[in-house]
Amino acid sequence: MPPKRPDFYAMLGLLRSATQEEIKRAYYKIAKRLHPDTNQAPGETELFLEVQQAYQVLSDPARRSAYDATLGPEEMTLPEVVEKRILLSRKEIARLPESQLLYVLVDVLPTEQQKQALSGVPLNLCLVLDCSTSMKGERLDTVKASAVQIIRQLKPQDIFSVIAFNDRAEVIIPATRHQGNTHRLETRIQMLQTGGGTEIFKGLQAGFDEIRRYANPNTVSHIILLTDGRTYGDEPQCYELAKQSAEAGIGISGLGIGSGWNDIFLDQLVSYTGGTAMYVSQPKDIERLLNEKFANLTQIFAENVVLDFQSTPGVSVSYAFRLQPETAPLNKQSPIPLGPILRDWPLSVLMEFLIQPVSAGQDEVELINGKLEIASAALQTAFTSVPVRLTVPVKDTISPEPPPASLVQALSKLTLYRLQEKARAEVESGNYEKATQHLQKMATHLLAQGERSMAKTIMLEIENIEREKKFSESGDKQIKYGTRALLLPGERKR
Repeated sequence: MPPKRPDFYAMLGLLRSATQEEIKRAYYKIAKRLHPDTNQAPGETELFLEVQQAYQVLSDPARRSAYDATLGPEEMTLPEVVEKRILLSRKEIARLPESQLLYVLVDVLPTEQQKQALSGVPLNLCLVLDCSTSMKGERLDTVKASAVQIIRQLKPQDIFSVIAFNDRAEVIIPATRHQGNTHRLETRIQMLQTGGGTEIFKGLQAGFDEIRRYANPNTVSHIILLTDGRTYGDEPQCYELAKQSAEAGIGISGLGIGSGWNDIFLDQLVSYTGGTAMYVSQPKDIERLLNEKFANLTQIFAENVVLDFQSTPGVSVSYAFRLQPETAPLNKQSPIPLGPILRDWPLSVLMEFLIQPVSAGQDEVELINGKLEIASAALQTAFTSVPVRLTVPVKDTISPEPPPASLVQALSKLTLYRLQEKARAEVESGNYEKATQHLQKMATHLLAQGERSMAKTIMLEIENIEREKKFSESGDKQIKYGTRALLLPGERKR
């Protein structure tokens, strides 16, 4: 029997109807992750050469036509890998002379067939640990103990590395598989010492260099940054590195310890890869949050789902927020990194659309026309991107109809978080009275929900704003990340 011909389309995750632009994009996306200059994982060089051959054939119209002539009938759809559930706050909108808001709740989850086929996926994990002087004492001791716990949970196929940084970076544990030899690794962790300042870019760069050695489509690659301080002057470099990480399929998450770190910076940094930033109010919380993050990484079905769409005239995304599996505000401009899908927890995103006045001859408004790009080491088969097209009919008169209950619930939860965002903006603008009004409204809602501790924190912060004309560093983060935690389903609240 002659050897089976390679399926060049399947290698690139494409149907035979793919355009030259789609072929080019698919190739570059895969090639960035497999190129031998950055990927030293066994077997990946051979796979890169096969993908390169597929691109050389399919990108040449004459060679592609000859290749297509050798193929049998095409199965017009590759296997379904995810299902999406979409709810709109209104099934139709009225033709009005003013702008309107419309809300969309999107859930993306693996199909039952894919969930049953899932097997353990190797982790490629790097801890980037702040060892500056401010980490001395309980903070660093707890970080060490937590890192040791992670080491003891690693599977033989997992790849692990550790970077320590202050105003320079040092590779404490190089990226490699450590099959059962944990004592040596634990010893290296226990020898960590503090000193110097905080330069996050140096730590991230060293972590990126280690993790990309084994970053490939068959592993879940993730950097976890732990820091308690602010970096100065290198923020743009950190952002560029995060963009490179996203292109290489490497996620970044951050744990900010105490109140001295820059939450705006960390939120923006992790957003490029669909990661999440977490607030550690007390050193004792480091262990719990790091273990939760590690557990989520072991349950990943898709590392980062990206919504790529064309902008529609007269329609814009005015707000986007990930509700689960890890809460976080999202970027509003396409492409939007939405974040991960876990095996048993869907990716749930709430989007707010601003629709400009609709013209007389327009019968529908297109909200989105694009696709979901899914990177998944758990999948054992090629798959196409998932098309997403959302439209809403336009009517001269509409019958009032209540929105879906689950969307109303999501909106009501998000209201508290958005109130604190508004309070922040008002303080920055010097509108202290409006800021305290937003916070008072938050406190009232929280008391009604039985969240007395958070309500008390907010009331204390109101007094601080009235006195100091600004948020306190600790109160600001407690309110911001505390209200994020309230958005999670009950059993997943921290």
